[in-house]
Amino acid sequence: MKIEVVRKVLEKNDQAAQQNRRRLDELGITCFNILGGAGSGKTSLLEALLPRLKNKYCVAVLEGDLATTRDAERIAALDVPVVQILTDGGCHLNATLVQQGLSRLELVGLNLLFVENVGNPICPANFDLGEHRRIVVLSVAEGDDKPSKYPLLFKDADLIVISKCDLLEHTRFNLSAALRDIRCVNSQARVIQTDTKTLRGIDELSQWVSAEPLLGKD
Repeated sequence: MKIEVVRKVLEKNDQAAQQNRRRLDELGITCFNILGGAGSGKTSLLEALLPRLKNKYCVAVLEGDLATTRDAERIAALDVPVVQILTDGGCHLNATLVQQGLSRLELVGLNLLFVENVGNPICPANFDLGEHRRIVVLSVAEGDDKPSKYPLLFKDADLIVISKCDLLEHTRFNLSAALRDIRCVNSQARVIQTDTKTLRGIDELSQWVSAEPLLGKD
């Protein structure tokens, strides 16, 4: 009996991701893929972080969303180059969409590129975009059980940001439990607690980004 070998579903995406990473490496651009659920605070985090970085580096952003350009408008208000990638209902960005976004940016001279993925704790974690580092954002408003419920999201993260910490006293979020569950799936990732109202943790986050090698190599 002839057995048909089904091509790996993500093969095309992985090839595009490798092309993206190679191109970014050649240009000396370090790329950060920011993942997290809807409302976790990804855009607010960028709004707090980018003013600290743009005076030292040439920075740009690719904004992924299902519809509207609202997040891109918030980034553009910071005088940072930004391209909105609309997925037309798709639940994640893929490497091909990122390629299209890169074609609309002036890459020469760029140092840092942030890709804000679609707000979804499941699908985006499966897709390599060609990034060098993954940042996962977990809001205290989401609940402390997310690292155990969505382990793949946290497993490959280089940095995990616990956001909206100013709301801790108003939620049932158990910080110790969340940290324990994070360590069960990822023992290496840096964890930073942030609050974009008081800017707690933003300097630490800026320092972490600035410490990354600008060619994206270890």
